[in-house]
Amino acid sequence: MKKHIGKRTGETIWKGVIYRGPSLLDGAPIVVVAVYSERNKKTGGMLQTYIIREDVNPVEASKTGEDFSICGTCVHRGTATADPAAKQAKKRTCYVVLGQGPLTVFRAYHRGLYAPVDPAAIGRGRMVRLGTYGDPAAVPSHVWDALLSEAAGWTGYSHQSGYRPDMVMQSADTYGQALIFWQAGARTFRVVQNVSEIDPSREVMCPASKEAGKRTTCEACKLCAGLATRSPKSVAIVQH
Repeated sequence: MKKHIGKRTGETIWKGVIYRGPSLLDGAPIVVVAVYSERNKKTGGMLQTYIIREDVNPVEASKTGEDFSICGTCVHRGTATADPAAKQAKKRTCYVVLGQGPLTVFRAYHRGLYAPVDPAAIGRGRMVRLGTYGDPAAVPSHVWDALLSEAAGWTGYSHQSGYRPDMVMQSADTYGQALIFWQAGARTFRVVQNVSEIDPSREVMCPASKEAGKRTTCEACKLCAGLATRSPKSVAIVQH
């Protein structure tokens, strides 16, 4: 694993807490943990950011609906349930596997494995993934601005309508939604069921996807950075 040397301290910084405080979505306590990783073959080497409830583990938060604090109105959260046999929300369709990265980060946080770090220092010179889990809109903008201030680039997505189009892609679940966002001047990231659904006049297939031949990684592509990229087209990917 590559290491990052902070200019100010000389310390090797590759993980840490960059925010601890209230969620901007509902005021509940959340934390944002940043961890550099090269394990994800699709994204490549990127600083991953996990936005989690500080007081409730991600699996339980999904089941009870308390994940609203970090996911907001995203339809892929599913429906909260009191069913004792359910491990998470009913009909949850989010691609993030809660029992893997999010739960691992939550447990490590409560074991004291992540110390507070300067967002600018840990982001310096790196590609950053905003919201590996969780929606960036839950976190104060100044945190992201600091994290990206010296970064090599970033990717980011939000299901909260109108949030920071200068920084993130607007997540669209239907073509109709995408049209509304396009008319408002935003770029979108849309999940489709088939390649034929993509609008070639407005969208490109995610270059890191299987359907596009995995030509590159998110680390190298840099298309999913809202209006910060020069590309006039939005991005779509086939659901897996």
